[in-house]
Amino acid sequence: MSMRRNYGAWMIAAAIATAAGGVQAEEKEDGISVGGAVRFQYSFEDYVPQNRNRGGDLDLDTFRINLDGSVGDVILSAEWRYYQYMEVIHHAWVGYDFSDSWQGRIGIQQVPFGVRPYNSHNFFFSSAYYVGLEDDYDFGAVADGDLGPIGLQIGFFKNDEQGGIDGFVDNRADRYSYDVIGDDVNGTELAEANTGSLRATYTAGGTEFGLSGLFGSLKSGSGSAGDYQAYAAHINGNYGPFNIMLQAADYEYDLDSGAEIMTVGAYSFLDAIPAESTIYTANVAYNVDVSIGPISAVQFYNDYSLVTDKSQDLEDTTMNVTGFSVVAGGVFAYFDFIVAQNQPFIGGSMVGDTDDWNSRFNVNVGYYF
Repeated sequence: MSMRRNYGAWMIAAAIATAAGGVQAEEKEDGISVGGAVRFQYSFEDYVPQNRNRGGDLDLDTFRINLDGSVGDVILSAEWRYYQYMEVIHHAWVGYDFSDSWQGRIGIQQVPFGVRPYNSHNFFFSSAYYVGLEDDYDFGAVADGDLGPIGLQIGFFKNDEQGGIDGFVDNRADRYSYDVIGDDVNGTELAEANTGSLRATYTAGGTEFGLSGLFGSLKSGSGSAGDYQAYAAHINGNYGPFNIMLQAADYEYDLDSGAEIMTVGAYSFLDAIPAESTIYTANVAYNVDVSIGPISAVQFYNDYSLVTDKSQDLEDTTMNVTGFSVVAGGVFAYFDFIVAQNQPFIGGSMVGDTDDWNSRFNVNVGYYF
């Protein structure tokens, strides 16, 4: 299966100037601009014999349409995505600048938590993404404050992007970001509800120090089913051409059923995660401005994730991604080599219990317009 992923936050913003959902829009003339992207992917997976025997596969990854701009004083941002196996809304929100320091947004948007906009540099994100703690989108309201060296985001999310437990959808796994949709005790359908989010940062000398917290409930069709919480501390520093990200996060789902494994869904795919675990990420990147034909920028990176202290004493999840990304005009490409244990989309699962290592070579190329 092809996947989406992290479309080079700093490089695309600087070199391609496409809008990113959940990031304060640049002030521009009144009106809505239309943009988008089409991306293709080559993958060679050592854990799939058929793929390995074919010498890998080339597939359409994503076609997307973006709407960004303002009408009067109201800001709008939305993105629709087509994959070979699903069609989804990535984000759709309206906002208003209450002052030079505060913006309010309401709609489907990124949940403020940890390193933003992404806790990774590569196409596959970090392992935190696969438990819903990186680039997660839900339906709610956010107050976003830029107070000099202090950043503050306060959010309330009524439910997930599909409308919660009563959302009228054909497939609850057809979504861009991971959310809990059930438990492993009796197969009860679940949905996140009434989630509060608080993220505070302080920036000095090119280094952002941050703390984040999430607190919410879980609902079944018959009412309350439990609650959940997550915390994170992070550092995100830019030092000349280097970027360094460090984050420690912890989450716990406390269900009335006593379930210790949760069912999650994303990309039209069902998987499972432990009801609690601790996640460590350590990422480093080196940015180079170049002039080689159409190529204007290259980023080299190594991103490392460890998911440990899992419920039911499950084996750790480990993922390391070494690669580079390239900007050439409107083209943006990732070249990634991934080695992992118990990692979704790298031959494993967050509730896998193996010591085996899998590897994948992945090339994802897209044109932004």
